[in-house]
Amino acid sequence: MQQRVKKVVIAGGGTAGWTVAAALSGQLGALLDITIVESDAIGTVGVGEATIPTHKAFHRLLGVDEQAFMRATRASFKLGIQFENWGKLGDSYFHSFGKIGKSTWMGDFQHMWHQAKAEGGGGDLDDYCFELQAAKAGKFATSEKANINYAYHLDASLYAGFLRKYSEERGVKRIEGKINNVHVDPENGFITQLDLDNDQSIEGDLFIDCTGFRSLLTGDALGVGYDDWSHYLPMNRAIAVQTKSSGKIVPYTRSIARKAGWQWRIPLQHRVGNGHVYSSAHMSDDDAYKILVDNIDGEMVSDPRPIKFTTGRRKQCWTKNCIAFGLSSGFLEPLESTSIHLVQIGVTRLIQMFPFGGVNEAIQRHYNFHSEKELESIRDFLILHYKLNTRTDSDFWKECAAMDIPDTLRHRIELYKNNAIAYQDGLDLFRVDSWMQVFRGQGLESDGYHLMGRMLPQAQLEHALETLKANIGKTVSGMPRHEDFLKQYCGIDDV
Repeated sequence: MQQRVKKVVIAGGGTAGWTVAAALSGQLGALLDITIVESDAIGTVGVGEATIPTHKAFHRLLGVDEQAFMRATRASFKLGIQFENWGKLGDSYFHSFGKIGKSTWMGDFQHMWHQAKAEGGGGDLDDYCFELQAAKAGKFATSEKANINYAYHLDASLYAGFLRKYSEERGVKRIEGKINNVHVDPENGFITQLDLDNDQSIEGDLFIDCTGFRSLLTGDALGVGYDDWSHYLPMNRAIAVQTKSSGKIVPYTRSIARKAGWQWRIPLQHRVGNGHVYSSAHMSDDDAYKILVDNIDGEMVSDPRPIKFTTGRRKQCWTKNCIAFGLSSGFLEPLESTSIHLVQIGVTRLIQMFPFGGVNEAIQRHYNFHSEKELESIRDFLILHYKLNTRTDSDFWKECAAMDIPDTLRHRIELYKNNAIAYQDGLDLFRVDSWMQVFRGQGLESDGYHLMGRMLPQAQLEHALETLKANIGKTVSGMPRHEDFLKQYCGIDDV
């Protein structure tokens, strides 16, 4: 077969651009000519400093050494997210990355637990999740033999630099400059070249749009529309600031619900990332700023950065010979740390479907279908946090509880409410355990459950649960503190 697509041009750097460059050069470098156009004069959003466990698989694909990566990006480990004040004021629950208990082909663990509760035992469902208990205890340890699910907190700017070095070592060429014109073939609508402000012109066969919210290629040049999801996810502003570390470096992100939004706290080795995400229809920028600075620990080491966004997605990620990644393709607020994952899974999908013989509509449809379904599932998971709140202290939270929701999410809620069933379909990112933890953490209880637990004598069921709980407790008690493990694992002293 004749190779018609060889020259790939990536417009924009940052985490998204260099993630795409690293993956393509690492997997298909011998077949492609990859150029990235990036301007030092254009800043990146770069506040997303938390990831999810799929990040480890992406690094395995690239052959990245974990310890070297963590030293380079001043990263810490992440076992999940602690949600505070989300169900109602004073509430706190964990969405951890671990599995809850041991499930069978007949049904998931929660059905056994429900049976034990009905018989007067069972304890708390959280007792049966190793990662959740380790996070609450501030403990962490891993090794090649360890069976633990985790992700990272990282410095996004340092991570982009780490991936740049990786990519350039594999032949990616970087060109400095701002894009001031995008040439589109009037006959077929394909992009043919980018003109830069330094009089350079870059031709290509396939173009990657990583130009951020501006979406210079997909939005401006190709005119792809945008699906606005603000009616489901009303957040449209954020203020981000970094502070000096104070206190323990915990192995989890904190998400603290405020009057008209929520605040994040992300601990790295050398500092803490903080931010306040809010709805401008319910809170002024000045009030949002005050809430943030009044609720941070440690001295600020950066100027607060305001960010404006609209939750939603481009109607198509892949249009003609251009594919959008990162903020160019849309934005779902950072509540569950999915932004970097979406770039990683998008470029992995591109590698699997790479159009060497030429771009065609069939491959575009297939790629876009997968991207759309995964994004809709993540959207529903985010909406769940807002919909299930029972707060009455502000109009914002009352409106969220009363809002209409997608039928896909309504079905999930009804299925769990009536039957204690949560599920993960083929294109769903979040597992059964994730849905379970948020359902229960937000206060949704089940009226019914599978009676599989009745197949065991009561004493045997209770003994099995007690043994599982005790084994988790024993393992967690023997683990080092998170910051102590960081010092040993990363070979650093200033944690």
